[in-house]
Amino acid sequence: MRASEMKKGMTVTVDDVLYVIAGYQHVKLGKGGAVFQTKLKKISDGSIRDIRLRAEENIDEAYLDRRKYEYLYSASGEHVLMDLETFDQITLNDDQFGDGTKYLKPNEQLQVSMYEGLPVIVALPNTVDLEVTDTAPEIKGATATNQYKPATLETGLEVQVPPFIKIGEKVRVDTRTGEYVTRVKE
Repeated sequence: MRASEMKKGMTVTVDDVLYVIAGYQHVKLGKGGAVFQTKLKKISDGSIRDIRLRAEENIDEAYLDRRKYEYLYSASGEHVLMDLETFDQITLNDDQFGDGTKYLKPNEQLQVSMYEGLPVIVALPNTVDLEVTDTAPEIKGATATNQYKPATLETGLEVQVPPFIKIGEKVRVDTRTGEYVTRVKE
């Protein structure tokens, strides 16, 4: 693909290394032609690499196979997922899975992007609903608007919640920020 066709979020290979385009800017240099100042994020370790590409230069686009998986369980640093179409199971270690175990209960669905048959990106749902297993009792008469208290959720995740949240209630948590969103009414 030509450099002028790239978009943020695309996956590309540079020097046989897989990257995601984190951003780019069209820059007109003082002398010479315009270039794309491109910021690439290495998928394997998250490091950032800056490269310059002329509009007519080619860059190799990497095609990822995105599939739906179901999270089954975790044991001693390994996490087992099942493909919802073929029912094949894959095992990911802590580094590949990231902090997903803090947000997932068994049987939750997520998306895994595969490159050449290997899982490279695990995409969690944007929000998850989890039950509060431990928190301080409700503070009567607390009227301060930004007064939060810590709560432990069923997966072991700790979040700050409003003072009216009680043990046994379900709360919605944003998996991108790790923050409380709202109480879930059933």
